[in-house]
Amino acid sequence: MVADQFVDLVGTDPLVQGLVGGVVIAALNLVGASLVLVWRNPSERALDGALGFAAGVMLAASFTSLILPGIEATPGGSPLPVLGGVLVGVAFLDRADVLVPHAHYLLSGRKRTDAANPGETLPVSDERLAALVLFVLAITLHNMPEGLAVGVGFGSGDVGNALALMLAIGIQNVPEGLAVSVAAINAGLDRRLYAAFAGLRAGLVEIPLAVFGAAAVGVASGLLPYAMGFAAGAMLFVISDEIVPETHTRGNERIATIGTMLGVVVMLFLDVSLAA
Repeated sequence: MVADQFVDLVGTDPLVQGLVGGVVIAALNLVGASLVLVWRNPSERALDGALGFAAGVMLAASFTSLILPGIEATPGGSPLPVLGGVLVGVAFLDRADVLVPHAHYLLSGRKRTDAANPGETLPVSDERLAALVLFVLAITLHNMPEGLAVGVGFGSGDVGNALALMLAIGIQNVPEGLAVSVAAINAGLDRRLYAAFAGLRAGLVEIPLAVFGAAAVGVASGLLPYAMGFAAGAMLFVISDEIVPETHTRGNERIATIGTMLGVVVMLFLDVSLAA
C-alpha cells in the first residue's frame, strides 16, 4: 500500500509528513517553471490545455480530498463547519484579490490599464515594473491555499487521502509553473533567473504553510473541518476566478475544457488508487 510505504519512509509525525508534502509540491512547481529552459515557446493552445488540466485536478481534489473528508471528520457528519470554512476561504481570496489585483493580464499578455484613468495604458517602463511586482504577489497568494491544503491533509491523519491531495496539487503545479514562467518572461524576466526564482518563491510559501496546516489541526483537532473547507474554498476561488476565465479568452475553449475533464479523471483515479 502506498500510504504504508510513505509512512515507513518519513515516519508517523504529521509535521514531518507535512514538510515532505510541501517540499514535493514546491519541487514540482520548480519543474514546471524550469520547462521554459527546454520548451522555449509553448503555444497559447498548449498553455490553455495545460491550465485546464490543472483546473480539473484542483476541482476534483477540492471535493474528494478536502470537502468530503472534512464532512466525515465532523462529529455527527454535519456539513456546516466545512461549508463555513469554504465561505471563509472564498471571502479571503476575494478580499486578497482586491488588495492584489488580478494576474489575468500577466497570463494573457494584455497590457494593464491605469486604474486612475480607465482606458489609458501605463507607460512601458512603469507597466513592466508594476507587472513584475504584481506577478510575484499574485502568484504567491494563489500558492498559499495549496500548501495549506497539503498540510491540513496530513494533519488529518488520513495519509492515503493526503498523498492523493499532495500528488494532485503537485501535478497541477507543473503546468501552472510553466504558465507563470512564460508570463514572467513576457514581463521582462530572464528565463534562467525566473526558473531559479520560481523554486525559491514556491518553497518559501508552500513548505511553511504545509507545516503550519499540519500543526494547526494537530494542536486543535476541532479546526480540521474548518481548515479543510477553507483550503477547498480558496482553491475553488482560484479555479473559477483565475484559471477558467483565462483559458477561455483566446479561442481555445475546447482544448481547455478537454484538459479540465482529463484533470478530473486523473485526480479521481489517484484518489481511488491511493485510498485503496
